[in-house]
Amino acid sequence: MKLLTIKDNTQVNKDTFSDIRNLVGKIADKTLEQLEREGVFIFPEFVIEAEDITKDQVILQSINNNFCSGNVMGFLGCGDERLIIKSRFSGENEDFFFRYLLDRVLDIPNIVDLESDADQNNRLFNFLLFLFPYYLNTAMRKGLFKKYVRNIYNDGNVKGSIDIARHIEKNIPFIGNIAYSQREFSYDNHLMELVRHTIEFIKRKPYGSNLLFRVKDNVQLVVKATPNYEPLYMQKIIDLNKKNTVRHAYFHEYLALQRLCLLILQHQKHQIGLGSRQIYGILFDGAWLWEEYVCSLINDMFYHPMNKGGKGAQKLFNGNIGLIYPDFISRDTGTRIIADAKYKPIANIGNRDYLQVLAYMFRFDAKAGYYLYPEAVGSNDLHLWLNQGTTYEENVTPRNDICLTKHGLKIPVCSETYEAFVTQMKVSENEFRQVFNAS
Repeated sequence: MKLLTIKDNTQVNKDTFSDIRNLVGKIADKTLEQLEREGVFIFPEFVIEAEDITKDQVILQSINNNFCSGNVMGFLGCGDERLIIKSRFSGENEDFFFRYLLDRVLDIPNIVDLESDADQNNRLFNFLLFLFPYYLNTAMRKGLFKKYVRNIYNDGNVKGSIDIARHIEKNIPFIGNIAYSQREFSYDNHLMELVRHTIEFIKRKPYGSNLLFRVKDNVQLVVKATPNYEPLYMQKIIDLNKKNTVRHAYFHEYLALQRLCLLILQHQKHQIGLGSRQIYGILFDGAWLWEEYVCSLINDMFYHPMNKGGKGAQKLFNGNIGLIYPDFISRDTGTRIIADAKYKPIANIGNRDYLQVLAYMFRFDAKAGYYLYPEAVGSNDLHLWLNQGTTYEENVTPRNDICLTKHGLKIPVCSETYEAFVTQMKVSENEFRQVFNAS
């Protein structure tokens, strides 16, 4: 097996990728949307609605003699070639920061050390399994999925279409029953059956019970809604779901759940990545993980509009014009603060980022704006005071009332164990919050 490990937000010489040139040829300069169509699982699923990661973003962007990685972390493969993208804060043999983000945001156990397992396919498979509770909960917020199905009956209460052939087969000599079928609106449909098969599959894993315990209420709802579940019908259910994907926009969360279930249930038979042409893997949006993590630190002090979920939308102009989703709006109206989470190195926070936050500050009458980013090396906050005047009149001077601040959360990079890393992160988090407590 040929394996290469790189980090996010870095430039790597193209010669470094020579051992996995087949894989690189299939993913270089391809967008997330293209990779998703080719079999790569993207998390979170709503990349089209995200600001920091879009369907047009590429995983490896070719620039002269280098490939540049973006905000994405995860695992990609093709045949016997593997590419692992770690966080830029990872050590030589570990990635405590990525693990910490998953633990805080998704409550995923320690399965992120992808190099520790000789069977990379099984390691990828574990990722899919541990994502199942998150996707189940997200989909079930819309309620159980219900659709029309055709059920067959053989009794005296005829309500649908009589099935002549089946009636002759079942009811000769005639004893009062009629064979018929009826189209009904039901929870017990091919999609809920697929979810049920996935639940039963996970239950058989050594850690299955603990994994599903976190979503036990939704698991019970699925079990009650699928009385026709039959283990022997799993392949039939898989085929039905492959032919009938969820199309209704209201149930787009179920489309992601359906796709995840298909990947899980087909893994054992077909193996992920079988064949030299298929691209496979799972990619995590570091920008989304970082934003959700930061929210967990400051949500008592800030509102958090969510563009992916369409919640807390704000408008720039009167008449419902100019939809915007600032990452964070302070709850203190007296000294309003606008904050923007950026999973970027400080040097990459530039012009477009400045214009975006300044527009938000102008909209909400805020004098202070913050970029919240992760940093590995301890440094003081960088304060950017807004200028006034023009170069034409040679009267440019800094204002003393409007300021943008790049405020970093220090990420430990020398921890020997994950437990030590967590302890150091708690200290960094307290220091990170103190700026806003003093505002």
